[in-house]
Amino acid sequence: MEYTKELTKRFRNPKFVKKIKNPDAVGEVGNIRCGDILKLEIKVGKDKGKEIIKDIGFQTFGCPAAIASSDVVCELAKGKTLDDAEKLTNKDIIKKLKGMPPIKIHCSVLGIEALRKAIKDYREKK
Repeated sequence: MEYTKELTKRFRNPKFVKKIKNPDAVGEVGNIRCGDILKLEIKVGKDKGKEIIKDIGFQTFGCPAAIASSDVVCELAKGKTLDDAEKLTNKDIIKKLKGMPPIKIHCSVLGIEALRKAIKDYREKK
């Protein structure tokens, strides 16, 4: 199995591995089949009257593809409105990682699921 340079770089030096202090919402997902578990936390703020993802962080227990994908989800979502963040897809992640082995595509879906769960969690709390 061959990982792209970008995926390897993200796995080795993820920028968004962190716990958010007093997060506004949390999205947790796990895939029993592969054993990957992801917890994504967001802090929501206002920008020009719209709710945006002000801060975001993750903790992932999983393979290099799961960790790299989680990092990319955070980068793509940070600063976006909740509606725009919800529109992100696993294809956006794969593109940013410059590809992913077919057997690891499910890892890119985990991050999107966690992000959507966090946004749903936020909206349900309001």
